[in-house]
Amino acid sequence: MFRRFIERPILSAVISIIIVILGVLGLVTLPIEQYPDIAPPTIRVTASYTGANAETVLKSVVIPLEEQINGVENMTYMTSTASNDGSATIEVFFKQGINADMAAVNVQNRVARATSLLPAEVTRAGVITAKRQNSMLLVFSLRSENGEFDETFLQNYSKINLLPQIQRVNGVGEAMVFGMKDYSMRVWLKPDVMTSFGLMPSDVIAALNEQSLEAAPGRLGALNEQSFEYVLKYKGRLTQPAEFENIVIKADKNGNILRLKDVARIELGAMDYSIATTAMGKPGIAMAVFQAAGSNARDVIINAKKVLEESSKTFPPGIKYQILVDANDFLDSSIEKVLHTLLEAFVLVFIVVFVFLQNFRATLIPAISVPVSIIGTFFFLNLFGFTINLLTLFALVLAIGIVVDDAIVVVEAVHAKLDQGAKNAREAAVSAMSEISSAIIAITLVMAAVFVPVTFMKGTTGVFYRQFGITLAVAIVISAINALTLSPALCAIFLKPHSQSSLHKKGVMQRFYTIFNSVFSTMTTRYKKTTNLLISHRWAAGVIILLFSGGLWYLMETTPTGFVPTEDTGRMFIDISLPPATAMERTKKVVELVEGIVKNIPEVEARTAIVGNSLISGRGSSYGMLICSLIPFDQRKEKGQDINTIIGKLYMLTSKIKDAKIIIFTPPMVPGFSISGGFELKLEDKTGGDIKQFEQISRQFLGALNQRPEIQYAMTSFNSNFPQYQVDVNPARCKQSGITVSSVLSALQGYVGGFYASDFNRFGKQYRVMVQTEPNFRGNPQDMDNIFVMTSTGEMAPITEFITLKRVFGPENITRFNLYTSIAVNGAPNFGYSSGEVVAKMPVDARTIQPFKILHGGASLALAETVASAGSALLVDLSNSAVVGIEVNGNHVGSASSGYVFATAIIVHKGERTHVWNVEIVDETNRKIMIGRVTVMVVPKKQ
Repeated sequence: MFRRFIERPILSAVISIIIVILGVLGLVTLPIEQYPDIAPPTIRVTASYTGANAETVLKSVVIPLEEQINGVENMTYMTSTASNDGSATIEVFFKQGINADMAAVNVQNRVARATSLLPAEVTRAGVITAKRQNSMLLVFSLRSENGEFDETFLQNYSKINLLPQIQRVNGVGEAMVFGMKDYSMRVWLKPDVMTSFGLMPSDVIAALNEQSLEAAPGRLGALNEQSFEYVLKYKGRLTQPAEFENIVIKADKNGNILRLKDVARIELGAMDYSIATTAMGKPGIAMAVFQAAGSNARDVIINAKKVLEESSKTFPPGIKYQILVDANDFLDSSIEKVLHTLLEAFVLVFIVVFVFLQNFRATLIPAISVPVSIIGTFFFLNLFGFTINLLTLFALVLAIGIVVDDAIVVVEAVHAKLDQGAKNAREAAVSAMSEISSAIIAITLVMAAVFVPVTFMKGTTGVFYRQFGITLAVAIVISAINALTLSPALCAIFLKPHSQSSLHKKGVMQRFYTIFNSVFSTMTTRYKKTTNLLISHRWAAGVIILLFSGGLWYLMETTPTGFVPTEDTGRMFIDISLPPATAMERTKKVVELVEGIVKNIPEVEARTAIVGNSLISGRGSSYGMLICSLIPFDQRKEKGQDINTIIGKLYMLTSKIKDAKIIIFTPPMVPGFSISGGFELKLEDKTGGDIKQFEQISRQFLGALNQRPEIQYAMTSFNSNFPQYQVDVNPARCKQSGITVSSVLSALQGYVGGFYASDFNRFGKQYRVMVQTEPNFRGNPQDMDNIFVMTSTGEMAPITEFITLKRVFGPENITRFNLYTSIAVNGAPNFGYSSGEVVAKMPVDARTIQPFKILHGGASLALAETVASAGSALLVDLSNSAVVGIEVNGNHVGSASSGYVFATAIIVHKGERTHVWNVEIVDETNRKIMIGRVTVMVVPKKQ
């Protein structure tokens, strides 16, 4: 059957050329990325309730949305955050492989159901549903070198001229600015003047809506049998501060007119002043580009940078941009290293084949066949929708050593026929292929059978193994095709019968061959003796197998495990947290102090400081962060210039800063799974109990975590000790004065919280008109005495007659996981430990940890999720009645004390997706009562 390919070498060559051409076409069109797209599709729902605190946002916005979104098709889990700045964020995670566009449509349909349940101001501001990954592919800063432009101008300039272009780049899920200093027409009310004129914020808001609006007057002359028609045009919404100043609030018959400028100061300012940003110590902003699910990260970065470079040509004088985070830097460096390894592997294989075959002509045959197999594989990678990534390239490196075997088998078989007296190479090739064709096919099927089964693995790791296994299997199949077509044809052309004269040649190479063959012959003889010895003593072979099996088991148990190795990516984040309620000005000074330390680190190339926001803690005046990029890898080759050493140095230098909790971390190795590397753990309260007791439990758990040597740090940004004032309205007093509770709260929101009154258009965009009192009128609780409301008699009464302020404490942000209040714990492995060791050693195993307290509620006690870089989590649900102790699988894990049950909410388990343990409850007499069970489910990792 294969004789034709030997007799027609051009046919064999054409087959290989076609494979190479298809491979080259696939190579030039394949996207390049660090790892396959393994992050689950994520849909993000955001809303804003101006002036509301976290609890109000949670009850009025988050919970109605969550209840409708929960259970959307193919959803795995969801998280949500409510903040004191009035923002609400819900992230819904879906199964791997689900179409992100359809997921977004399904979530949007669920959000639409909840619209009628939300406050009117929330729906007016808009509830946004969008798909995106939690992976910042690109972060860059804009700064004013000469200080001519402030942060507000830079942010709005970028949103008008730069951001829309980046958002149009294919694959961009979201492009955002760290901050909310969009232009806003700020109406700063003067409470004392308002009181003197008998006004409330509602009067100003009503005037704004009456006199700044769009209208459709129509046209004149239609259907009147006249020559012309005229369109009636109203000026529409006001756009300039001067126009807003002239809005009429009151007027009487005597011609007296009270205008807005008489009771308020109007300016074109910013919508929010809670976040401040600097870039390289200059006024600036930071912008981040997030990846859309299913997009090609490398292409997104390249195209976004092209837009940035082109736009920079028209920047106003003095405005510069700088790249802070570029995922392609590490990707390109990694790909370059793998390509070098690929080339080195090919050269080594060529040398080894040449040394053993000792014939240059024979060596050329596998040297030609191997590139055909490797290049042809790229066509099938493109056909299967794969990418060029570290896994597929590693598979090709491994494939070089495998695919060369088929060509060597053919060459050796033809050589053997020539040694046996074949008259020419063609006759030897035909004879050899008639004997080994079936063997080559069998070898191919056996090798494919090794790698093909892993392609059926599911989940995150399944994506990794699938691309790796299929790449190898395809290369092996193409190698077999070459061995049956091209290799025998090349043997018939290149090889020659052995001549007697060649055996007597003298030279350096011939002497090397003689020495090598002598040594190899000696080794072969010893190998035969060893084999015969094992045959005569079969028990020895069994003992060796047992020893190797035991060694394999020991190494598998003791070798550190992890999802992917942690490497130096050339960038780091510094999270800064100060005591609760720290003023923004104080936080800014601490951030500047940290930035000054970072500035003196020679390996740091660029930096941006953000006050009022952080990646771990969220938004708040007590938080800050720095985004730092290091100099290129080729400039950091000396000892002590790696990122771990730099982080250790920064920890030492910043340890002297008082009252500041500083965490330095690197981004995750696999984009899209989280903001930071290391591990993330979520504790969940299913009892609906007191948040402070829940926090106390989490602190005890953190104490246990931080005692482990494997853990560098474990911390939570959750803190319920932020000083707050609870507003209590006296309904009876309100009724006596003829006003409603809602009017009192509306006045409070208009003066203190701020009210989204209307919109205006400028610079081709739409902005908000915000009504709020001047900052100096709302500095402390005593300023509430200057706020008045109108009673039914027309008199102005202090709002403090109707409300009382009670000093309380509460959290800055409230997070939830799958409809329950949760507390997130972030951490990182200590130097020298892997993420797998942290998961295995951290105190979550019921057999090894110091138990932590879980509030006993008589029903479900706790639901906890441990998420590490391995991309999986463990959920445990413990249900019981009044108990004094718990045993799980015969292992005692707790005892009762002071109304609490000491128990472990997590049990590390590897294996099936769901596993059930019996729970045995013991009483004081050690009598066991079977009353429940423990269920462990493996779920995808949170972003």
